Amino acid sequence: MEIMAEQEPKERIIGHAEERFLSSGFNKVTLDELSSELGISKKTMYKFFPSKEDLVRTMMRMVMKKVERNVTAITESEKPVIHKLAELMLFVGKLAGRISRAFQLDIQRFTPTLWKEVDKFRNEMILSRVALMIKEAKRQGKFRNDVNDEVVIMMFLNSVQTIVNPEVLSQHAFSPKEAMYTIFHVIFEGSLTDEARKEFINYEISIN
Repeated sequence: MEIMAEQEPKERIIGHAEERFLSSGFNKVTLDELSSELGISKKTMYKFFPSKEDLVRTMMRMVMKKVERNVTAITESEKPVIHKLAELMLFVGKLAGRISRAFQLDIQRFTPTLWKEVDKFRNEMILSRVALMIKEAKRQGKFRNDVNDEVVIMMFLNSVQTIVNPEVLSQHAFSPKEAMYTIFHVIFEGSLTDEARKEFINYEISIN
């Protein structure tokens, strides 16, 4: 019971830090501010995380574990390759939409060692999996051969990061779901062969 009692505030801290840091960066956020927002004592905060860098590192490693579980579940399922590719790109797109430009700049500038770890994870666990799946889709005649794999991935991620963020959304009437749906369908359907496009249109994808 004592271990569980200690874990609860720690998990609350990490969960709150994830929302705050990913959406607005962490450089200007202090541990004292986080403890106040959570309604816990500074003593409790510093017991679990003596420094903000400790919290950022723990938070990002937990995020990466969650991402790895999701990516593995999608890629190792028995679904058709187009369905798996659609689900994987949607998952990656929603993840990219959560990570603000401010957070990316902060992690590169203030925690360069952690940034290298995150960048390696992104390339090996996410982007390489998407690329392999696109190659498999091409092999099966589902993906157009004249479309460059890397460009498709970059277009998708850049579109999500540019459009599906709080600053842009606050200035327009469309919802995050509508933005994701449009980006995904324009880029993804344009990359499929005619036969695969029909298969994709008939496949219901949840973006909730």
